[in-house]
Amino acid sequence: MASPPATTSSNAIARRFDALRHESRRALVCYVTAGHPDVKRSLDTLHALQQGGADIIELGVPFSDPIADGPIIQASSQQALEQGMTYDGVLALVEKAKLEVPVVLFSYLNPVLAAGKDALTRAAEAGASGILITDIPVGADPKREEWLGNSPLAFIRLVAPTTPRERMAEIARHGSGFVYLISRLGVTGVQKDTATSLPKTILRLRSTTTLPICVGFGISTPDQARAVGKLADGVVVGSALVRAGEDGAHAVLALTRSLREALDG
Repeated sequence: MASPPATTSSNAIARRFDALRHESRRALVCYVTAGHPDVKRSLDTLHALQQGGADIIELGVPFSDPIADGPIIQASSQQALEQGMTYDGVLALVEKAKLEVPVVLFSYLNPVLAAGKDALTRAAEAGASGILITDIPVGADPKREEWLGNSPLAFIRLVAPTTPRERMAEIARHGSGFVYLISRLGVTGVQKDTATSLPKTILRLRSTTTLPICVGFGISTPDQARAVGKLADGVVVGSALVRAGEDGAHAVLALTRSLREALDG
């Protein structure tokens, strides 16, 4: 597998982390599902995330079988699909939003493959800076991994908490932008507590890579964001924001601001 190239699109993520590092701040990475609750409110949600202080927005590409996601994100994906959201619809949403913060497409492999060989180039042209594929482990499909790694987008890789150190190093070596560390086993969703093993897992991963480390899965409150932010370079919040989106952009804005304040505090 080839190493990811440096491109204007993917460098937007590196520049964001460089700026945060200079200010001794942690990244707030916010996930929402494209087209949820509907296209108009989805657009309002994206603007609310930016206004609230998100550093990077992960925009979920709806998929019919989101096996890694919990009930909140599963329901949002189904709702978006029922209203006709597609991969091209996601790109149109990114283009229309004209966000000033980097956007990472968060997807399963099938929707991206179905979008054609130019799917990644078109995503960059629409304004996306990165892509994260949930169901393509390192080494599972070298040809497609090379396609993803050599695109104009940063190729964000996932690391599980049970991953051995040598495997962590291999995963990070074939990724760019940042490493997404899953805080616990299981699916996405709101949780009361983070794993007690998380500090050691972060240290193990940090010993293998110079890429920023962002921790997600289960982080939903300002207190959790603050605690994880003391250990990692960033936190990823998803299900709590998707749930807030049901109430409207004002709820998304309020939650995002509270997470931002907690991280900066």
